[in-house]
Amino acid sequence: MLIYWANDEYSITIFGHTFVRFFPDWFYNALHIPSRLAEGMAFHFLFMWFFTLNGIFYVLYTIISGQWRQLVPQKKSFKEAWLVLLHDLHIRKTAPPQDKYNAAQRIAYTAIIVMGFGSVITGLAIYKPVQFYYLTWLCGGYHLARIWHFALTMGYVLFFLVHIIQVILAGWNNFRSVISGFEVVEEQPKPAIERSSEDEKA
Repeated sequence: MLIYWANDEYSITIFGHTFVRFFPDWFYNALHIPSRLAEGMAFHFLFMWFFTLNGIFYVLYTIISGQWRQLVPQKKSFKEAWLVLLHDLHIRKTAPPQDKYNAAQRIAYTAIIVMGFGSVITGLAIYKPVQFYYLTWLCGGYHLARIWHFALTMGYVLFFLVHIIQVILAGWNNFRSVISGFEVVEEQPKPAIERSSEDEKA
């Protein structure tokens, strides 16, 4: 955001009329973003290393562990992903089949890996357009590489927002299980009479 403010040029404009600007002025002013380009660049160049290394280690882990088999979309995934969407919107009652990941998750989590790779390529094309001229050419030129880089960033924001909404809908216990690795199940203690009758049946 600190970088984008310095050249807020992307918008949806048709025949000279701007219909959508991604971030209005009040948004920048509320976050005290103006005139902080150098700070934004410093943060960007710091965290891009964590972003890239995290992606490399994650891809290596999925390949070495064999987890990629449960992650890569299958032929039926695109059809089943539509059923997952209908179920999430409470239009379809029956949940589609799910292994470790359902069809929509397979597509989303594979896409985010491809997007990460795209961010690194477009980022290098923007950062060193002369040294990495072949990457800049591959991206369609410097200006188009910037557009791709920005579009991928908006994709991450959308990915993040969808997951936050899903966490809220799933409830606190589900979120806690994602972080801790186990789910807390609260069971009401059975009366002594029921327990004794079950022991007799056993």
